[in-house]
Amino acid sequence: MEAVVAILGLLFVLFVVAGVFAAVKAVQAAKRGVDRTVAQARRTVEDTGLRARQLAQPGVVGELAQLRLTLRTSMRATQDVLRSGSPDDASLGEAAGLFQRLSAHGHELDDDLKRLEREPDRATITACLPELRARTERITHSAESLRWAVRDRARKFADDDLASLSDQIDVESGALRHWTRAEDAATADLPREPVQGRRGTAGQPQGPGGGPAASGSARAGAAGDDWGPASEDPPALTTRDPRTQPSYPWQKAPRTEGTTS
Repeated sequence: MEAVVAILGLLFVLFVVAGVFAAVKAVQAAKRGVDRTVAQARRTVEDTGLRARQLAQPGVVGELAQLRLTLRTSMRATQDVLRSGSPDDASLGEAAGLFQRLSAHGHELDDDLKRLEREPDRATITACLPELRARTERITHSAESLRWAVRDRARKFADDDLASLSDQIDVESGALRHWTRAEDAATADLPREPVQGRRGTAGQPQGPGGGPAASGSARAGAAGDDWGPASEDPPALTTRDPRTQPSYPWQKAPRTEGTTS
């Protein structure tokens, strides 16, 4: 009895611990979702404010807003490409590490641009703009180079996978059409009879009688009268011997001279 109570108590404790662990995980997931939503809303508000200053305040203030907007857009696009890549690719892991180092320089530049937006002296801002513009171009160029390299790598993998898939489909299609190969093989094995004309002893085609008489009669007709068609002799009528004719089961026996019905 005491063992049963101990087991039940242990199960209760395990259930309580599992419930607390699940509740903590749910709270952490909800907190991450809220933080992500707040950060996204903050970025949207800041981007909208930068676009408004870029259009409403021309000059050095508008150029600062344009530099910040260009920097943020390029870095965010590269970050999204790296996050959407395969986590099993070691090259993308190295690229993510390089992007983290580049992000540190990007955040530093964004902070400098943000401080200059609150600078009342326009001459100081004008003097700092060439150096800030060069830094922005270098960082955005590096981010774009990394982003397009990752995209080209993903496209190359997709093309290779599509080519391999197409080869496999062609092989499977040929296997499914196995009867066509059997028909082709049967057609190739059929014997072909050569077509040759009958020739006589002199190498010329023979006539109906089996000799060169046909060619002689043709030459005689060609040398005759040119005003009309050449006359032809009527063929001789020959009677067949009933004894030499083939007999068939459905025919009556042929009559001979020595038999009477």
